Amino acid sequence: MASETSVSAASGAHGDGLPPEGERRRDFLYVATGAFAAVGAAAVVVPLVNQMNPSADVLALASIDLDLTPIQPGQAIVASWRGKPIFARQLTPQEIATANAVDIKTLRDPQTLAERTKPGNEKWLITLGVCTHLGCVPLGAREGENRGDYGGYYCPCHGSQYDIAGRIRGGPAPKNLEVPTYAFKSPTSVTIG
Repeated sequence: MASETSVSAASGAHGDGLPPEGERRRDFLYVATGAFAAVGAAAVVVPLVNQMNPSADVLALASIDLDLTPIQPGQAIVASWRGKPIFARQLTPQEIATANAVDIKTLRDPQTLAERTKPGNEKWLITLGVCTHLGCVPLGAREGENRGDYGGYYCPCHGSQYDIAGRIRGGPAPKNLEVPTYAFKSPTSVTIG
């Protein structure tokens, strides 16, 4: 008789194997409370994350138009895009020949000049003016600045040297100067970004 009573108590109030009504209600309250907390957390987090998105004035600078007309062969200009310097250089035929003569197997970050310029516009080299070692701004884009042993850019902070195609040739920098996304709108006008 005692064993029948314990079996009926273990199987629930109704003897059908379901938990008593109070336990089902409690489980529902746990699930409802968890769902309510999740919705509340999302209501707080979404505006917080959204306010970290770039503002309209920053998005307006996501791309810039650059007029290349004033750049003479062998010269470069420095522009600013997204708070970083941009080097735009018009290469001379001699500089193009020099860059193309380099055996890319000897380069730390092997790239040809053609891979770093747009087809049909090989004379225009556009790179970020940020050393790939520690983010310094290399010299060589302005008139009279030290262009290093390879005639391109020289970072005086730690001695990184880039050739005329912006490829790393000496010093601690691990990679070539980065080529940003850009497209020519005309033979002397480019949109960066």
